[in-house]
Amino acid sequence: MANHPSALKRAKQNKVRRSRNASVKSKIKTKVKQYLQTLDASPEESASPALIEAVSLINRAGSKGILHPRTASRKISRLSKKINKTSGQSAAQA
Repeated sequence: MANHPSALKRAKQNKVRRSRNASVKSKIKTKVKQYLQTLDASPEESASPALIEAVSLINRAGSKGILHPRTASRKISRLSKKINKTSGQSAAQA
């Protein structure tokens, strides 16, 4: 354990930030799961608000350094690809 006052403070700050980052990552995972469930259950019209919420959280986490920016971009791209794939299937069925 750190003994120097500044090192003690850094350890305390790291603990707070780690818990905050874990909370944000958990929210992202929950929103992504909700989006995937709505995408499976119903057409893409009802899934797009869920996509917007998930993308917003992922973007915010990427810009604040909770996720690496390229990781955030990759996650958003994969989610968008899923909704585009389902819209392509529904257009082909019609």
